[in-house]
Amino acid sequence: MHEMVKGGNVGLASLSEDVGSVMMSLSWGSPTGEGDADVSVLLLTADGKVRSDGDFYFYNNPVAADGSVQLLGKAPTADGSEDRITFDLTAIPAGVDQIVVAASRYESARFSELQDLRLTLADGSGESLLRFAIDDPGEVSALLFGEFYRRGGDWKFRAIGQGYESGLAGVATDFGVDIDDDAGTDVDEDVDEVEGASDADAGPESESESPVRTPESVSVIPAQPSSPAVESVPEAGVEAVPRSARPRTAKKKVTLPKVAKKSLAENDSWRGARLFPASALKSDHERETRATSVLLSVMAQVPEFGRRLTAAFGAPVGRMETFTEVTLPNGESPRRPDGVIRVERAGKLWTALVETKTNGNPLKPDQVQAYADIAARRGYEAVITLSNDVELEGSPLVEVKLDGRRKHKVALWHLSWAEVAHQAQLLIRHEGVGNAAHAWLLQELLHYLQHENSGCHGFQNMGRSWVPVRNAIDAETLCQGDPRAVEVVESWERLVRQVCLRLGGELGEKVLPVQRAKRGTDPASRRAALADRLCVDGRLDAELRIEGTPGVLALCADLRTGKLRTSIEIAAPDQGYPLTWAKRLVRRLAEAPADLHVETLLEEQTGGPRGTLERLRPEPADILPKNGAQITGFRLSLFRGMGNTRGTAESGFIRSVDESVDRFHASVVVHLEGRSARARRPVDA
Repeated sequence: MHEMVKGGNVGLASLSEDVGSVMMSLSWGSPTGEGDADVSVLLLTADGKVRSDGDFYFYNNPVAADGSVQLLGKAPTADGSEDRITFDLTAIPAGVDQIVVAASRYESARFSELQDLRLTLADGSGESLLRFAIDDPGEVSALLFGEFYRRGGDWKFRAIGQGYESGLAGVATDFGVDIDDDAGTDVDEDVDEVEGASDADAGPESESESPVRTPESVSVIPAQPSSPAVESVPEAGVEAVPRSARPRTAKKKVTLPKVAKKSLAENDSWRGARLFPASALKSDHERETRATSVLLSVMAQVPEFGRRLTAAFGAPVGRMETFTEVTLPNGESPRRPDGVIRVERAGKLWTALVETKTNGNPLKPDQVQAYADIAARRGYEAVITLSNDVELEGSPLVEVKLDGRRKHKVALWHLSWAEVAHQAQLLIRHEGVGNAAHAWLLQELLHYLQHENSGCHGFQNMGRSWVPVRNAIDAETLCQGDPRAVEVVESWERLVRQVCLRLGGELGEKVLPVQRAKRGTDPASRRAALADRLCVDGRLDAELRIEGTPGVLALCADLRTGKLRTSIEIAAPDQGYPLTWAKRLVRRLAEAPADLHVETLLEEQTGGPRGTLERLRPEPADILPKNGAQITGFRLSLFRGMGNTRGTAESGFIRSVDESVDRFHASVVVHLEGRSARARRPVDA
């Protein structure tokens, strides 16, 4: 891999033959694992300016209409996160000579607070081409990582590493993006009219549950602290302050199918006809065949959805066709992959073979290996595996050996059914698609995936080690180094990642697991350490960072007591009196469950007063320490029994985790937010 230095440049063609479509990753970490930043991309002409505001891509404008730029979102790393962007360089308009890639922090946060800032670039087969590390970014809130630029008809890359004290708005202004200096308005006043309901199951008169997320529809909020770990409890009745200048881009209209005001069914037993029925499926083969056909057909008919799923795999933007049950020659025993995806652009074809599994059926290494060999011989670009399992960093689901002597490279990618549903939810409920027919198709796809008989429910089994490990913890016979404990930790991590996907799709916000590990720790070592802690403490812990919330949502499964705990910590205000803080907190939690536990956090790290909300409502002062100790914050917690079985049944552990997170977010977290959970933060000046 080519190591870049600041100011250095390199021709992409000299690094790989497959650079028509490339993927860039910007990553960073922090000592707490909570540091974050937002990426942005600007398409510039020869004079260094955007052609229009539409050439500015960031969190509220993540995808180019022609698919040349796609911001794919974040993925967690050991001590931070990685933001991924795909570029189809063959689709970049002729008038664009430069593509600048930047990242920005918000409010008072600075890049000097982050560590291990780096940019990596991979070609269409997924092979890493170059790396650029930024060791000393300085006290800046925005940073130009690098740029692509044309030279002699080819694309080159330059490592920049330049900081901006003026934040994202300063970057946008320098490159010609129009800045709106007017004070902001509330999100509900700015959104476009939404046609119809956001969900086929909504009530007769229902409207879209979430506003259109555009830069001009960001609600105004009081200033927030730089760290997402804790946030002061806002003053009651605080007035929204006008935000500073922000980039102005075109609003994107969400077109959703209209719902009849009154059903014409004679009674409740009548069920509406579905495009993709699932009730008649009887065998695993039928489920796999139907699921593959349903997904691939919707991908081909809804361009936004098809591009969203294939961009991460290096597919170009172009005419997509999909096929099922294709027979491919393979000596004396022809092979039949579950599906094939082909994308045509400028007379060139990109092809991926698809292998699908439903329910708890695992992928078969020999089967995937055979498809990889066939793809290599036939010049195909990728093999995509699709199952309910969630792939973990450093722990591939299938080990495949590729012949290094072959000039043609084949990339192996994995997609979970949870990710498919997540992307469909983001498009139909939050970002929007082109027309009503496409929205209806996505709704039908979601309905099918969520049907109990489809077999596409996502990760749904904690594995064969789950029951033995729980029994060993009860008997106090689980020893450190037991490989079964590592298997349970891996299953727990898969479950947490799926919870993030599901919750993020419902909220339209970034939801990421926080992984606290020493810098440079490899995933296997980190999981081994967590397994040893499980043997000693009998607990599985996780933290979720939900954008727009005042703290990190902590989840603890205590296998000894059989209890699940969901909690969040919020910082004490900088001003005011403790009694005022306590009263205000209780008022904000007026609609929270009576069994919510409230604990006062003290500077001395000793246990502070605690009690249920039911007891504190008449006497908020009971939560204050009697000795006048310094209060640093409050911890809010809900408890419930965890499921006994390893699956998703009524008594299953996975279902109990899902329900715990949903209840805590809906009944506690939303009352602590200083703004709508679906409104994006403003761009800093």
